[in-house]
Amino acid sequence: MNDRRVAVVLGASGYMGSNLAPALAAAGWQVRAVARNKAVLEAREWPGVECWSADVLKPETLAPVLEGADVVYYLVHMMWTGSDFVPVERRAAENARKACEAAGVRRIVYLGGIMPKEKRSQHMEGRRVVGDTLREGSIQVIELQAAMIVGPGSAAFEVIRDLVNHLPFMITPKWVRRRSTPIALENVLTYTIAAADLPFEGHRTLEIAGPDVLTYQEIMNIYGEFVGKKPIVLPVPVLTPKLSSYWLYFVTSVPPTTAMSLVEGLAHDYVAEDHEMRELVPQRLLTFRESIAATLEAEKNRQAPARWVEGSIACRDWNPKYSFYAKKFCGEKETTASREALFEVLQQFGRDGDFFSYRPLWWLRRAFDWLIGGPSFRTGRRDPETLRMGDIVDGWRVLGLKPNERLTLSMLMRAPGSGLQEFNIRERDGKRMVELCSYWHPAGFWGLLYWYGHLPLYSPLVNGAVAEIARRAEALERASL
Repeated sequence: MNDRRVAVVLGASGYMGSNLAPALAAAGWQVRAVARNKAVLEAREWPGVECWSADVLKPETLAPVLEGADVVYYLVHMMWTGSDFVPVERRAAENARKACEAAGVRRIVYLGGIMPKEKRSQHMEGRRVVGDTLREGSIQVIELQAAMIVGPGSAAFEVIRDLVNHLPFMITPKWVRRRSTPIALENVLTYTIAAADLPFEGHRTLEIAGPDVLTYQEIMNIYGEFVGKKPIVLPVPVLTPKLSSYWLYFVTSVPPTTAMSLVEGLAHDYVAEDHEMRELVPQRLLTFRESIAATLEAEKNRQAPARWVEGSIACRDWNPKYSFYAKKFCGEKETTASREALFEVLQQFGRDGDFFSYRPLWWLRRAFDWLIGGPSFRTGRRDPETLRMGDIVDGWRVLGLKPNERLTLSMLMRAPGSGLQEFNIRERDGKRMVELCSYWHPAGFWGLLYWYGHLPLYSPLVNGAVAEIARRAEALERASL
């Protein structure tokens, strides 16, 4: 008989959810990790974690995952739904709260952000709305409020990393002099797990923080010490956070909507008053320098929960000078061909220099790589007709392979960054699609220049490739009739 208490993590595919779900399991909870796409969770292969599919915007999907739950962690963000996401945040939180009430959940733990006293950004307004909406019901809500979380993949921290790694000189708004209390991921996890059993009646809001109070310029300077960079920062009064969010889109690899929302909120100090939480949950709080060291060590030791799109970092030994998140360009093509025929064509990738489109352009790129000592024009393919994990095809290595569904290749060619190509075969709206996404993790200013210099070529190369794959697969099926 299983007498472990059940913790449900809503939003388990996000940054905090990806770290919290396995941490809860390690702490002895029976964990149900929940996201819209169950396959994303299953790819993490967390020991002792059940993976479920549900959507907080579809209330009917929530009842099964919440049945028998003791505590629900609400870690859902709706910025992906568009610019006007605050009403969507409210509706999602309301759906989750009502479903928790119907299931008899004892407590909801919500991780929000420290609220500035002045006018809030849309991002912070969304965080406030979620907390208020969850508290409108009968279930007790414990809200933890944090500033910047320091860990691999944390959006706010990755913005800082990209700025330092990519820009030797920055003209910034005055927000670089605003203060924050960054907190290490491991400290946040300790607080968040403990929040399930804090001895409170009724709703409570608690701020959590690390031991340092730093300006964003100090944060950038300290990180720069770890990667051997000393960015020159020139604050100017005319560059508002709103304007800076636009150029940030070109500099950072953090998802654009997230990055822009974060920067718009940097016009405020985010200094936590965390005395109460320190007394309730005693632990050693890592300094900002220790937090950075722990982050880099976690990446080096492969402790960061990586997704396919982050996989190419692993091929470069988790070099901290490479962006954690990737720049991305995708193309797709509808086709009548079967999955089997499409995958048969995909396995011909790179054979005899054939990359499905613009063969002369590919030859020039390979020739340049060969001239500078790269691996192009070489092969480690073990079978001419099929690909296997680890095969080297010209300047690419097979990183992932799922028959009739996916082929993932990491780039071995010499370049200022780390690249990945992923082919997917999927069904959408009753139609079969073949998709190709190119991912690029820039390394410094030259890595950004490489991406934007090649960007005009991605549309013809990517769209041409998926069209040719579909054409060949359809021809293959016709020939077999």
